[in-house]
Amino acid sequence: MIGVVAVTSAGRTMARRLAEAWPGEVKLHSGPAADQVRAAWDACDTLVCFLATGATVRLLAPLLSGKHSDPGVVCVDEAGRHAIAMLGGHAGGANALAGRVAEALGARPVVSTATDATGGTPLDSFGADLGFRLADPANLARVGRAVLDGEPVRVVADATWPLPPLSTVDGEGATVIAVSDRAAVAADLVYRPPSLVVGVGASRTAPAEQIEALIEAGLAEAGLAAESVRALGTIDLKAGEPGIVEVARRHGWPLVTFTAGELSAVPVPNPSEVVREAVGTPSVAEAAALLGARAAGRDAGLVLPKRAGTMATVALARLVPRGRLVIVGLGPGAEDLRTPRATEALRRAAVVVGLDQYVEQIRHVLRPGTRVLSSGLGAEEERARTAVELATAGHSVALIGSGDAGVYAMASPALQLAGADVDIEAVPGVTAALAAAALLGAPLGHDHAYLSLSDLHTPWPVIAGRLDACAGADLVLCLYNPRSARRTAQFDEALGIIGKHRAPDTPVGVVRDASRPGQRCLRVSLAELAADPSIVDMRSMVVVGSGRTTTIAGRMVTPREYRWLS
Repeated sequence: MIGVVAVTSAGRTMARRLAEAWPGEVKLHSGPAADQVRAAWDACDTLVCFLATGATVRLLAPLLSGKHSDPGVVCVDEAGRHAIAMLGGHAGGANALAGRVAEALGARPVVSTATDATGGTPLDSFGADLGFRLADPANLARVGRAVLDGEPVRVVADATWPLPPLSTVDGEGATVIAVSDRAAVAADLVYRPPSLVVGVGASRTAPAEQIEALIEAGLAEAGLAAESVRALGTIDLKAGEPGIVEVARRHGWPLVTFTAGELSAVPVPNPSEVVREAVGTPSVAEAAALLGARAAGRDAGLVLPKRAGTMATVALARLVPRGRLVIVGLGPGAEDLRTPRATEALRRAAVVVGLDQYVEQIRHVLRPGTRVLSSGLGAEEERARTAVELATAGHSVALIGSGDAGVYAMASPALQLAGADVDIEAVPGVTAALAAAALLGAPLGHDHAYLSLSDLHTPWPVIAGRLDACAGADLVLCLYNPRSARRTAQFDEALGIIGKHRAPDTPVGVVRDASRPGQRCLRVSLAELAADPSIVDMRSMVVVGSGRTTTIAGRMVTPREYRWLS
């Protein structure tokens, strides 16, 4: 919950705007400023104070207890020009909240924490989206300074996790950052990944204390940290067993359950016919641990076979993390037409793979430590394969393309190669056709078709047949890859095919480098384009109107022509 403090008319107006923008997230307070701040501090996760920074500091001072426990606080000035992260930038969420407040109010976010100011990855939230827990924050400031100052810093991990980028320099006497579920690990900073699943089998009325003692003994025997346990697994028949439910509640572990059929299909080292006769599967603890871990990773193995008490058994499994592949559409080229989600995905990726000219468009938004793999035209399949292989190996990878990556771009070849052992997300972008159409008017107001005239991957007779069908259906045509320096005959033939179905005066738009420097936008007729096709090249988008497309005040318009039923 976000507590909002406001004492002036302007502040209350902006407070209401936040409440309207984020329904259910905002709690508005009233009364004297000091009372509002204390009430919000006690009841809310973060605070937004529409107060002067000096007043906010004085009101917060008596309430402060510690960097890792205080809520995040954002201060907004009376004019609503700045949203300032005052307290709890990373741990308290104030930096992220400042960005949200700024977006909602049309203000400017002000963030002064060193890693954010330099574009780096904050160590106190390193891997937070993966579920990492910081074992001991005492060395955060010292290690953070080492990273910022470019001193030797080394990251070691038990497994390959899809980590965010971190600018590190290995060398003698390096500061060590460890990602490990091992209880005894020597490092300056230790992050606990959610890598372990505890499988539990229990007799009816098995006490929570016995189950908990077995788990603690098992973790100690295996030399593993309880902070890395992500879930408790058991058979569905035990979903309501009080002892199991209580142990899960005490530790905040999700309880996952499986049917006897699911469990019996898992090979285990210690099956039991007695257990099979009782619940229909030869294993509960070992099989549930393995199934729970495999559901969260790309594979799993037992790190502790079952250990039995008088009324319960436990086993431990460790997952093999899945990597992440984000396929990012950069939009047509303009900075302000790249979506915020795309920018965030680029900043989260440790590896960015893309065409060299697209990489140069976004290199400035990448965080320090990001590995960049760029290549030239014609290497699309190689880029897709590289990105998928790195993500499958466990890394956090962004594969970039212009426009929308799913339209004649990198999503298709990547998804043809990727298996179920990698997490994939697609971030949509503004396509070239949409960027061109916005400049031309409203040519896509009714049904339309996208076609690529490049025969690099598709035989020309197939393209010609599709073009003829779409032109015959009187669809507006968006022609990608229309004409190159060496491939000119196909475009001439394409115009001939279209000309069989469209009048010579059909409006046509030719947009080159939409939204980029040197942008050119031409509106011609089909006959004029056929007379001089040289105005088109591979960086052009050609939009051919339908039989209903017209020109109004110099703009291409295709009527919507809805018919209303009476």
